[in-house]
This record gives sequence, structure tokens and C-alpha cells, in this order.
Amino acid sequence: MKIRIIAVLYTIVILISGVLLWNKIDSEKTYSIDMLDLNTKRDEIEDKLLAGSDIASLENEYNCRIVLVSDDGYESLNNYFIKEGMSVFDYREDGVIAGKIAFNARAEEYTARTRSAQIQLLWVLITVYAAGILLMFIIWYFYIRPFNKLSAFAASVSRGNLDVPLNMDRHNYFGAFTESFDRMREELKLSNEREAAANRSKQELVAELSHDIKTPVATIKATCEVMEMKYKDPDVQDKVSVIKSKATSVEQLIDNMFRATLDDLDELKVTPREESSLIIEDMLNDLRFYGTVEQKGNVPECLIIADKLRLEQVVDNIAGNSFKYAGTALEVEYKADIDNIRVLFSDRGPGVPGEELAMLTTKFFRGADASESGKDGSGLGLYLASRFMEKMGGDLELRNREGGGFTAEIIIKKV
Repeated sequence: MKIRIIAVLYTIVILISGVLLWNKIDSEKTYSIDMLDLNTKRDEIEDKLLAGSDIASLENEYNCRIVLVSDDGYESLNNYFIKEGMSVFDYREDGVIAGKIAFNARAEEYTARTRSAQIQLLWVLITVYAAGILLMFIIWYFYIRPFNKLSAFAASVSRGNLDVPLNMDRHNYFGAFTESFDRMREELKLSNEREAAANRSKQELVAELSHDIKTPVATIKATCEVMEMKYKDPDVQDKVSVIKSKATSVEQLIDNMFRATLDDLDELKVTPREESSLIIEDMLNDLRFYGTVEQKGNVPECLIIADKLRLEQVVDNIAGNSFKYAGTALEVEYKADIDNIRVLFSDRGPGVPGEELAMLTTKFFRGADASESGKDGSGLGLYLASRFMEKMGGDLELRNREGGGFTAEIIIKKV
């Protein structure tokens, strides 16, 4: 913007200077006359007059005025010639003045010289103006433009935009700086990526540990409940109560940590790979710590696409919710088609209100029954289960069971 203002001001100065000099040249009346040329013309005219040539034709030929002494108004015309600044010569016959020959050479020469001087001035002004504009362009192109690019680039980097490279131009003064600045951008970008990857890795580890610790904690609490019913000794009861209380505190702390970590992480990493479908039976065997599991049939033996750790978390979440809120035995049934294995987990509890079914896989959502019962929970289990199944190419379907109860169906993709 500044260089444009300077160019406009420069143009105005050149125009004003040109007008002033043009007018000055036009007003000047100093010039010289080629007397030799005029004397030569006078001699030629005089010879032709003596030879009897017509005065009118000579005036046209030599662009002059001729007046004879014998003409009326000789004196007044002679005075007029002198007054107008014309070059006046005597015309003689036999050595006696017979008239006057007047040339308008001064006016003609003045006009010619003025026009020539103005043309020269015009070319000088054009040359000076072009040279000035060229100089400003060179300054802008090789100095101001690269500096503006560096300035804009630095501002972009300060805002955290590290994806737009700085084009290198080795032909200007800032070429070396341009290359150095772009290398700095690349290093900052790599550093940010490494830092983000490290933070994400730590967050994933914390989230995984937080969620996985919930299973053994739940087992500790279940064991404490069994011991409270089996052993009536007051000392044992007190110790079991302390263990149960501390396990509850640990579970709450884990929920808080998991919630905070998941807010930053948004979702956990899932790495599907080929696995045997028999891993599902191993996961179901571990559910004995929660309650009774009734399996109807055996899992179809085949290869599935799954992340074993995430699939185990899905099964634990579904089973844990069933035992916590329904409090009945968990029925497990298998179905298979060409592309998928379907595992249905059903309980005989009261089910879920119809208006809440669509919200069960929403982050941090807890149903009205869960909130009113005062049972612990973060509202993340089914959300994570749904996300994990999507990442593994499968799905999670939730519905109320006909005749009472609730069914969670996980769809696992075959290889």
C-alpha cells in the first residue's frame, strides 16, 4: 500500500513539473537567427526583382514581404515590419534603396525551437518517470514484497498455521531467510506432531487403564458383598466394609479420570485384526465374576475381524450393565449369517423406557432409572461399546425384549 501511495505522489510531481516547464518554454522568446541564410535569400530575391520577377510570386516562394519605395504606405509598412520584430533588409537598385524585404524568420524560428524544446522535455519527463517507476518496482519486487511475505508468514505461524509452506525465491535479497523460515516451520510442525502423538498416546494409555481397572474393582466389590453375606463375624464385617468402601472410592476416581481423559481424547484407538471367534467364549467365561450367564448353543467357529481388547470391553460393558440394573441371569445367544456373527445378550429386567432407547449410546447419558436408583456410572459404557463396534466394522443394536427384559446385540464382521 505504501509503495502505491509513493508511486501516485511521484506521478503527480512529474505531471506538475512537466506543466510548469512546458509553460516556461512556451513563454520564452530568446532565440537566434541564421543571418547568413537570410542574406542569401535577400540576394536571390534582389536578383530576381532586377530580372523582372513578380513580387507576389517571390513573397510566396520565400515566405517574405516586399515593399517598394514607390508604393503607397511604404513608411507605415516599414514601421510595421520593425514593430513586429521581422528581419528587414534593404532592396537596392543601382546602389540606391528601392524598397524593403522583410522576413518573418524570428517567429518561425521561435515556433520551431519551442516545439523542439517541448518535445525534448516530453521525452525527458517520460524517461525520468519510467526510470522512477522501474526503480520503485525493483525496490518493491526484490525488497518490500519478500519482506511482506515473511511478515505474513510469521503472523500465520504465530497463529499456529504450520501447513502452508513459504515459497522459496533465491533471486532476491531475502532468499536465504525465506529458506530458513520455511525450515523453521517444518521443524515446528514436526515438533507439534510429535508432541500431539505423545499426548494422545498418554491419553489413550490413561483411558485404557482407567476403563480396564473397573473390571477388577467390580470383582472386588462383588466379592465383598458375598463375604458380607457369608461371614457374620463383626471384625470380618468391618474389614470387608472398609475394603468395599475403598473399592467404591477407587471406582469413582477412575470414572472421573476416565471422563476427563475421554473429553480430551474424544475416542480410543481401535486396531481390528483377524481373530478366532472362540475368543468370545473366553470372554463370557470371565463374566462369572458378575453373575449367572446362560449360554444357548456354542459360538460359530470362524475367523472374525476384531480388536480383542476392545471387544472384551464391549462384552464387559453390556454384561456389567445387565447385572447392575436388571439383576437377573444373562442369556447369551448366537446367530450367524454370510457376513456376520451376532451375539445377543438378554436379561429379564424391566427394560428401558422407549423414549430413552435412542439415547443410550450418547456420551454421558444415563437413564432416569439409573439416576433415581443412585447406582454409580459414568454414562460412557454403551457409548464406547457403540464406537468400538463401528471401528471394527460391526454394530451395536439395543432394544427391549418381547415379554419383558432388554437385549443388546453386537454384530461382528466375519473375515
